[in-house]
Amino acid sequence: MATASAVYWERLWADGRRYRQVTGAETTLLAKHLGPGRRRPALDIGSGDGALARHLHHRLGYRATGIDCAPTALALAAAQDAEAEPGPVWQLMDFTSGDLGELLEPAYAAVTCRLVYRWVDDKPAFLDRVRHVLAPGGILWVVTELAERREDTDPLKKLGITAADIEFLTAGWSVVRTADLDLLRCYALQL
Repeated sequence: MATASAVYWERLWADGRRYRQVTGAETTLLAKHLGPGRRRPALDIGSGDGALARHLHHRLGYRATGIDCAPTALALAAAQDAEAEPGPVWQLMDFTSGDLGELLEPAYAAVTCRLVYRWVDDKPAFLDRVRHVLAPGGILWVVTELAERREDTDPLKKLGITAADIEFLTAGWSVVRTADLDLLRCYALQL
């Protein structure tokens, strides 16, 4: 049975909604903070059209799995993988409620979460689940908008995370690195 979140996101993807594309500046930061994949497993949560998972797989050398709760998003992701070599694996799953045992790998060297964290209702449970699938020394890469970067009168201010969200996100990691991109902040969080 589909969760309310899955129904919500599927409707948006099916209606043709598309989201901010991965930029060259983002991929440069990703390479700097995650490093070469060396065929280690990577998990992209909320992969959408698959651009980040494809970058992890084809450009950085990870064995990427992209998961999303919207079937339309995964179909779009799979259709866009035109590389000659096999691309990422696409898996239908709501990370917040799905059975983690259904993931292809028991642990991941990198877990990415781009423009997703703000939408997670139960952030403590989400981060616990991420830590459960992250290999020792692994890195959680979160790209999110910051609420403080918009004026209080801006109706899009709600798209960003708050100072309290940031504090919770960054607590309990052995290494926390950040990099800024306009309204976005990238977090490289290491166990």
